[in-house]
Amino acid sequence: MKKNIRPRPPIVTLMGHVDHGKTSLLDAIRKSNVAGGEHGQITQHIGAYTVEIKGKKITFLDTPGHEAFTAMRARGAQVTDIVILVVAVNEGLMPQTIEAIDHCRAAQVPIIVALSKVDKGNENAHRVKAQLAQHELLSEDLGGQTLFVETAAPKGTGIDKLLEAIVLQAEILELKADYSVPAEGVVIETKMERGTGPNTTLIILKGTLKVRQAFWTGNTDGKVRAIFNDQGKAIPEVTPGMAARIIGAAGLPSVGAKFQVVSSEKEARELSKNSDIQALTAPASQITLEEFYQRLQESTIKELNVILKADVSGSVEAIIESLGKMAGTEVKIKIIHFGVGPVLESDILLAKASTGIVLGFNVGIEPAAKAAIQHEKVQVKSYQVIYDLLDDMRKALSGLLAPEIKETITGKALVKEVFNLSNGQIVAGCSVAEGKITRGNKSRLYRGETLVLESNITSLRRFKENVREVLAGYECGISLGGAKEIQPGDTIATFQLEEVNRSI
Repeated sequence: MKKNIRPRPPIVTLMGHVDHGKTSLLDAIRKSNVAGGEHGQITQHIGAYTVEIKGKKITFLDTPGHEAFTAMRARGAQVTDIVILVVAVNEGLMPQTIEAIDHCRAAQVPIIVALSKVDKGNENAHRVKAQLAQHELLSEDLGGQTLFVETAAPKGTGIDKLLEAIVLQAEILELKADYSVPAEGVVIETKMERGTGPNTTLIILKGTLKVRQAFWTGNTDGKVRAIFNDQGKAIPEVTPGMAARIIGAAGLPSVGAKFQVVSSEKEARELSKNSDIQALTAPASQITLEEFYQRLQESTIKELNVILKADVSGSVEAIIESLGKMAGTEVKIKIIHFGVGPVLESDILLAKASTGIVLGFNVGIEPAAKAAIQHEKVQVKSYQVIYDLLDDMRKALSGLLAPEIKETITGKALVKEVFNLSNGQIVAGCSVAEGKITRGNKSRLYRGETLVLESNITSLRRFKENVREVLAGYECGISLGGAKEIQPGDTIATFQLEEVNRSI
């Protein structure tokens, strides 16, 4: 099948502190009233909506928070291209705002800041920008590169500018997909409806999904009986970057599960029968402090991802400062999130998604987090003494350091005569001046101070006998691998290399 690679719509997630206007902002974009139908006007579920602005399509994910965003990423479903960070100017940065920033940064997703509720007075906008600058989100008017847009959802203020910013960021990302391959996507939401059975909301990442196609998703399968867009209208197909709701699954797949079209219903049944709940791509297996050296020694830049929770802000600051002093040019500790209070489920999911660990200092672990630890296999290390924490980290990082290569000269031999044998081999008649010469050792051939050849001792003889080694004060015949010319007066130096573990 000929490839049909074309641009696809960006997938945008709105994140931020509760009640800062995420859903109201999305309502203004969709010109609908989802928030009015929600209890307390707070989003209670994950929704996916595709809108068209001046011929450009944008798909929005309205999530209840960064936990859902990271939970999907922890299972390999990285579906977000751009994050809109919604911050109310009348309240400024809140704990959930900071957590959302850390989760986005860990996912390496570009952020556009929507300063919401400017209709309640935008005199605080500059203060909020200064707060965000402390978290490396610097607006263009302050010399940075992060796009900031002032908005007020009830009046529609700034909505056009926000959409333009999304389109601009999408153009920079150059998002493309193959429309011709069997469709693949990610499950965003599932629910059971009377009369139609399992309903599955999807984001399609590549390929084109059509009615009557067989599919499998996680531990269930089915055949597409109907496709609906976010307005509830039946459509014949859905293309990459778009959201849709389908009917036809045999059961309810889990959020974040992989969705894939297959050639037949039989194949779909076999795949679902033999699979656990699967994600779009297999997430990286987790890591422990004890495994760092084995798991990361092949990396050119060694980086340790850490989520840090402590009892008070002073402890957090002290630990971060001490960990920063440990890291060097080769080994880096990356604190992807820190905070005061107990270890939460969202901390575990972030560690899972980032292949990191959680360090707790004088804090407990929430029950939901304990369950997540067992399920996600994330390592949580708890400490009551700060020096114990730092000592463990120092030991782990020392293992990450590339070992030092130490070279030791083991022997030197002076070339007295040179013999060219009939088989083309060159034999150097030598006197061992220092140490010992051992067959198989690495060697260097010098002419004065000039290095002529680096090779190995391929043959070593005493008179006519092959020997393993010759000590200082004795004569021998030496052959070097690859040697094309050896002259009387040359020096052959043998050496060995050993790895020496380093510590911080």
